[in-house]
Amino acid sequence: MSNDFKNKVREQFGRTADGYVRDQGFAKGEDLDEAVNLLKPTSEDIMLDVACGGGHTALHFAPLVRSVVASDLTMLMLKKAQEYISDEGGVDNVTFREADAEDLPFPSGSFTLLTCRIAPHHFPDVPRALREFHRVLRRQGGRMVIIDTLLPDEPEIAEFYQTMEKMRDPTHVRAHSRQEWIQMIEEAGFHVEATKTFNKTHDFPVWAKRAGLTREGVKTLARYFIDSPAKVHDYFQIETFAGEVESYTDQKLLLYATRTDKK
Repeated sequence: MSNDFKNKVREQFGRTADGYVRDQGFAKGEDLDEAVNLLKPTSEDIMLDVACGGGHTALHFAPLVRSVVASDLTMLMLKKAQEYISDEGGVDNVTFREADAEDLPFPSGSFTLLTCRIAPHHFPDVPRALREFHRVLRRQGGRMVIIDTLLPDEPEIAEFYQTMEKMRDPTHVRAHSRQEWIQMIEEAGFHVEATKTFNKTHDFPVWAKRAGLTREGVKTLARYFIDSPAKVHDYFQIETFAGEVESYTDQKLLLYATRTDKK
């Protein structure tokens, strides 16, 4: 990441940290349960949660593993995550570390499990981050789950998605299709064992405001949704009432991969 972009990310998520910590859409979900099902964590596992956000994934896994390192680029987000996990109680095996996903400050082979949930679309260089994920995972038994928004295959719908995300959050870089993800993960030295998609419905006003949009910004974004083509409305199941956007539904892609050694 460039320093300018890293500073923009820190500013954005430092300003909006409370909203992400309190959001129940991050705190629970089928994707978290499926991640546990696939990774099969044990009391011997040492886990890294990259770009931990509000700490929800770290807290979900903490009772199931020996220890968790929750890392994030934004120090204020880490502090909010620490407060959240402390307030929830019941675990004492989570530590917190400021870290850039593309330049992780951990020795090679430090972890047996790695998760990264709803964050890679903020990474300028996903392949570089994936190489770092591969490096810090152990050769034997290293396994990983990545969860992020799935980029639609249809170009016009994909363009709508990319545009509206950038309108909402200037630190959005790019979402990826299933095939793009599989290619990047395998090129980093992993073997993709399984993929799964989940529908996620967003309360539009809450979702828009969580990113720090002004009232005028929310109105502009809502108008972009309303004026979009019918196929966009159909794909995202956009729900409106009295000229206001109430909700939309996108897809999250989960990828489960294991470390392989390149020859």
